[in-house]
Amino acid sequence: MTNFKLTVSDIKGKSVTKELKDNDCNPLLGLLIGNETDASIVGLKGKLKVTGGSDKSGVPMRSDIHGGARKRVLLSKGIGLKDTEIGQRVRKLMRGNTISEEIYQLNCKFDGEIPIEASEEKSENSEEKKE
Repeated sequence: MTNFKLTVSDIKGKSVTKELKDNDCNPLLGLLIGNETDASIVGLKGKLKVTGGSDKSGVPMRSDIHGGARKRVLLSKGIGLKDTEIGQRVRKLMRGNTISEEIYQLNCKFDGEIPIEASEEKSENSEEKKE
C-alpha cells in the first residue's frame, strides 16, 4: 500500500500537487533522482523528471547517495544542509536516490506547460474544503 504526494512543476514555474495511491505508484517505484517517466500517471502528456523528495519523517532524498535506505552522511554543503561556515562539516540523516515505498513526497519537473484546467480543479477542491 503505497501513497505518494506528487508535486509537479512546469517550465513557467506553476506547480500542481497530485496524490497517487496503490497501483498508480508502481511506475515510480525503483526510479532514481534524475530519471524520466511518462506524465500520463498524473493526466498530462509528456515527460516527468524526478528532482527529489522526502520520506514520512521529512528526511530529504539526495542524488549522490545510492540506494533507498536512510544513511548518516558527512556533509559540507548541498541539499539538506543550511549554510555552514567554511571548513565546517555536519553529519546528517539523508535518504538515498532510489524511490521506494517509504517515500512520501516526490518533486517532479514537467517538460511542458500545465494546462489551466488542472490548476483550477485544485483551487475548486480547496475552496470546497474551506466551506
